[in-house]
Amino acid sequence: HRDLHSFPTRRSSDLTSNQFDLAIEGDGFFRVTMPDGTLGYTRDGSFTTDQNGALVNSAGYLLDPQITIPQDALSVTIAPDGTVSVTQTGQTQPQTVGQITLSHFINSTGLNQLGHNLLQPTLASGDAIDGIPGADGLGTIAQGSLEVSNVDVAEEMVNMIIGQRAYEANSKTIQTVDTMLSLVNNLKRS
Repeated sequence: HRDLHSFPTRRSSDLTSNQFDLAIEGDGFFRVTMPDGTLGYTRDGSFTTDQNGALVNSAGYLLDPQITIPQDALSVTIAPDGTVSVTQTGQTQPQTVGQITLSHFINSTGLNQLGHNLLQPTLASGDAIDGIPGADGLGTIAQGSLEVSNVDVAEEMVNMIIGQRAYEANSKTIQTVDTMLSLVNNLKRS
C-alpha cells in the first residue's frame, strides 16, 4: 500500500483546530526518533504533546530535534520558518522554545516505506539534507493545517474505467488483426 504523505512535495492543506497540526508547503520531511533510536521521516504533521509536553507524532515518536512545550503555555505559535514560540502566564513577550527543522533527499522516491507514513533513507535516496524551513529549497510550515491527498477519487475512477475500455478495445483490435493474418496465411498456403 502507498502512504498518503509519501513523495509528492506539493499538496493542498486543510485548516484544523489543533495548533500542533503542521503542513509542509513545499519540499521536505519532518524527522522523528523511532523506538529503536533511528530516525524516520514523514510528511504527516499531525503532532500532539506527550505527558512531558514534548511534540510527538500520532505513533508517539518524538519530533527531532525534540521540542518541549511548557505546561503553563497560554499560546503556541509555530512560524513558517519552524520557530516555536510560547506565551506563558505572567509574560507579555513570547519566548522561543525550539526550532523545527526539515529534511530533504536528492531522490525522495528512493526512500523506503516503513508504513504508518514513515520513511527511511536508502542508497537510492541518498542521505538526509537538513535545514530550516523556507531555506535551501525547503518548504515552509503552516500551523493549524494538515496536508491532504491531491487525489480526486471520482476522477481517478473515471480514468481507470477509460483506461480499461481502451485496453479492451486494443485487445479486440489485436485479436481481429491476428484472425485476419491467419486467414491470409491460410489462403496463401492453399
